[in-house]
Amino acid sequence: MSALYRKYRPLNFFQVIGQEPIVRSLVNSLIHDRISHAYLFAGPKGTGKTTVARILARALNCQNLKDKSEPCNKCSSCQEIINGASLDIIELDGASNRGIEEIRELREGIKFSPSGLKYKVFIIDEVHMLTTPAFNALLKTLEEPPAHAIFILATTEAHKVLPTIISRCQRYDFRKLTLKEQIEQLRNIAEKEGVSAEEDALRLIGVVSSGDLRDAISILDQVISGKNKVILSEVQKIIGASDIRPIIKLIDYLAKREAKSALGLINKLNNQGLDLFQYLRLVINFLRNLLILKTDSKLRELATPELTDSEFETIMRLSKKFTEKEIIKIISIFLEAQNQIQKVHLTQLPLEMAVVEICLRGQET
Repeated sequence: MSALYRKYRPLNFFQVIGQEPIVRSLVNSLIHDRISHAYLFAGPKGTGKTTVARILARALNCQNLKDKSEPCNKCSSCQEIINGASLDIIELDGASNRGIEEIRELREGIKFSPSGLKYKVFIIDEVHMLTTPAFNALLKTLEEPPAHAIFILATTEAHKVLPTIISRCQRYDFRKLTLKEQIEQLRNIAEKEGVSAEEDALRLIGVVSSGDLRDAISILDQVISGKNKVILSEVQKIIGASDIRPIIKLIDYLAKREAKSALGLINKLNNQGLDLFQYLRLVINFLRNLLILKTDSKLRELATPELTDSEFETIMRLSKKFTEKEIIKIISIFLEAQNQIQKVHLTQLPLEMAVVEICLRGQET
């Protein structure tokens, strides 16, 4: 986690960006003392699920609540939780503590009253990673929880969580931040750091991070790194995307079904040290715009209102080379490649397989 992300991580509900309905609901539940014994925070990564869970944990245990809902962050309870010193706030990573033994240990710990706080709060991140036996063990706990225990389950894949678990939780769905919201937050952070920032530089960070504020702030952190200005060329260097031309080239090769040229481009970019994962994110974002504008060129504001006239004209030109169904299939194939690209030793392999599959499909039709 970047230093800037830790520094500017919200400590109160009012500091949370882009999740107003969720914040309003949680604040109201605290004001009216309608606390649930279990919450499910679902949504893409980097949208604030764990951050809000920690704020809620402090609010539930704060000794000097502000406006009956905001943790003071100064009392001994808040400070213990902030410093990670409280024995009553237990955070588990579902990916690495996914077995039934870990959940059994958790169930044993629940029986004991809090050692210093009002509530014991169990925050389980990536809860969908639990095994089926572990889920069943957790379900038994959620069915008859002691009054002092509160669960906050977080997941990026709610569809993988057992319906019986979901039914026993208050569910909140977190959304990705809009590009405008990300740019505004990045600009605020840059100003607080005494750094000036080019609008195009912040826009590119926002596009690449795709609504993931954590990723966006991490990129900003890398770009700043001792500098007093955030410029587009530095952002391009960090993310390995010097300009839009490699994206347009790839789309052109796919339109012509030139698998050989596409493979050559991918390996050339890889040999130049380009981050293929970030590159693929940009390609997918470009294809999204292509699909939207192919559907109706008047939807420019829906695609990305920040498109330059040149980018708009390029997309419109390329959109004529594909049908809507073809674009949808290409996006689907690239999304699968994106899921695999960080799991293999040869990072270019999933992208190579994707472009060959796309070209072969085109030749068959």
